[in-house]
Amino acid sequence: MRNSIAYFNGPVQNGDFTFAERPGKAAGMRLAEALNALLGLAPVPHLWNTVTLAGDVRHRRAADRATVGRQQREKEAIVAKYAPGPAPAGGLRTDIDHQVACLAREMARGLLADGTLTVRDLPVRLCTRCGHMAGAGTAGDCRSCGHGSSRVARRSVLVFDRAAHGPILGRDDVHTTGARVPSHLFTIAHHVPRLLVLSRTRDHGVDLAPLGLEGMVLDPRAGLHVAVLAATREFRAVRPVMAVTENAAANVAAYGAPFRRHGPMRLRYLLHGKIPYETAASDRLYEVHRAQAVKDLFTDWYLPLCAARERVGISAVRIPALLKLLRRAHLARPATPPGDLLTDLRHRVAAGDMRWVTDVRALACALSDREDTSGPMGPTRGAP
Repeated sequence: MRNSIAYFNGPVQNGDFTFAERPGKAAGMRLAEALNALLGLAPVPHLWNTVTLAGDVRHRRAADRATVGRQQREKEAIVAKYAPGPAPAGGLRTDIDHQVACLAREMARGLLADGTLTVRDLPVRLCTRCGHMAGAGTAGDCRSCGHGSSRVARRSVLVFDRAAHGPILGRDDVHTTGARVPSHLFTIAHHVPRLLVLSRTRDHGVDLAPLGLEGMVLDPRAGLHVAVLAATREFRAVRPVMAVTENAAANVAAYGAPFRRHGPMRLRYLLHGKIPYETAASDRLYEVHRAQAVKDLFTDWYLPLCAARERVGISAVRIPALLKLLRRAHLARPATPPGDLLTDLRHRVAAGDMRWVTDVRALACALSDREDTSGPMGPTRGAP
């Protein structure tokens, strides 16, 4: 029996941070976990983006690079993000996992066969020392090795001609009901270059040598989408929804356009704003509103849900009002969620209608369902 819809986080870049220091990085993971739990789904894996130029440079400069491999370094860095808390119940996946690499090459072969992608010999700028291929808008020293000179040369690259694809991003690609259409994102997507190069020179990534592109990997912006589809297939869903900020969607949508569909699967975006965790972490805030009992619930569960309603970001001045609303709903939550209200809530969650998060009655129902230990899933586990 296949699940129809499942929410996933947009893969998070595995940079130099921990969740304790920068909890906003976990917003998409917490949001996906909360929505899936409301739908009665088992936890999905947390997804990570490890194919980065910064990661290449960091590994090369590491004193222990001779004994610690790149994949091991990425894994250790990801695990450290969660310390000292527990690992996520759904596990961890990255954009270089075997299942992702296999699916990426499978999809690329199909897209090459139908003409959506092509391999072309194009003039590109290469570092004269390390051979790193710079992007069209990149200037200055090589971002891979720091060398100061480059040359123009012809190289075979994987190309997506968006002019033959139709709109890169449209309202059907955004999973939402009752919210403003993000027309500014459609405009950004419309103005990307006509020819998008989807192969990159990286030390780490989905190897494109089997496609005849030696020394190149799939562009990580495309790889993010494949990582979600691979997790979707593992989870036996067909309608994956990737939770991303508007800024992230603007950066990755065009490059991921050919990789949003595969077989019955079709990926869409759930947009969410940023959360002012500096304000939300204030102990004084919870003392004033007598809300110490719901502090973790507010920061780890409710604010990510609110971020999907307030997609341009939650204003810090809104934090006290949202805390009072949650406390009110928490006090009013029924012992058992009313069946008709819970059914309606799940329909809204599945449709991407996030207006319910400021409806006290619906929010109380969601809280009651979250705390219900009678079902097969038991109580909701905490997010990172």
